[in-house]
Amino acid sequence: MSEGAGRPDAAPGEDAAEAPRIRLRVLLIDDEAPARDKLRSMLVREPDVEVVGECATGLEALEWIRRDRPDLVFLDIEMPQLDGLSMLTALGSENVPAVVFVTAYDRYAIEAFEVHALDYLLKPFDQDRLTRSLSHVRRILETAPGVFGTRVAGLIDALRHAPEFELRLVVKDGDRVTFIEVGDIDWVQAAGNYVEIHAGPERHLLRETLKALEARLDGRRFVRIHRSALVNLDRIRDMRAGDHGEYHITLTDGRRLKAGRGASALLRQRLAGRESR
Repeated sequence: MSEGAGRPDAAPGEDAAEAPRIRLRVLLIDDEAPARDKLRSMLVREPDVEVVGECATGLEALEWIRRDRPDLVFLDIEMPQLDGLSMLTALGSENVPAVVFVTAYDRYAIEAFEVHALDYLLKPFDQDRLTRSLSHVRRILETAPGVFGTRVAGLIDALRHAPEFELRLVVKDGDRVTFIEVGDIDWVQAAGNYVEIHAGPERHLLRETLKALEARLDGRRFVRIHRSALVNLDRIRDMRAGDHGEYHITLTDGRRLKAGRGASALLRQRLAGRESR
């Protein structure tokens, strides 16, 4: 990390006002080449940033950081073999550079990072969001460059002690962030690479597949009733058997859904288990 020298003929106070910003040596860590390409093309537009390397695995990144000590890393959390958080754990808090986490998953992105004052980029992001992230990193490097290791250690500890299943979901829409209590959800419908969450009169779009969201929710409460819908068992008012092994479900708000034949047995089993408790 280096700072540009001031002009010798500058007037008093002028040098500080016009001095170049901190120049950052940046390492990109992401297992997807297109994601690295996109980020690199955006960083090229930042005049005080130099991309000095790229890594596709956590193991490769460990070696690179220990050897070349970048000022800043953009780190994808979800990587095979050794994910981003495990890589930082192996690196040790005393060796952690400035870090901006890159993720497509809201479950990592909002609360934990903001509690520990660590920046993140939620895919997809734009140039303006990247520039603001760099400004945040520069402020920390200029005032407290040694805090990243402590903050990352705190983040990792918080995530390790997180509940097994989500208690609330985070939905980001532009600059607005909405927190949805899982218990308030009535049902969830697949919508391509998104899911539409129905919670009372409100509907929210979350950028995640239904399969990924299902894995995050407690299976004792939420059941897949067919390939494109999950239902909260607490919201089922009644069920009626159909002529072909399916079930017609009525929710407490009057919404009617149909459970496919393959899901009907599981649905009956889960409901029976809740009644016996």
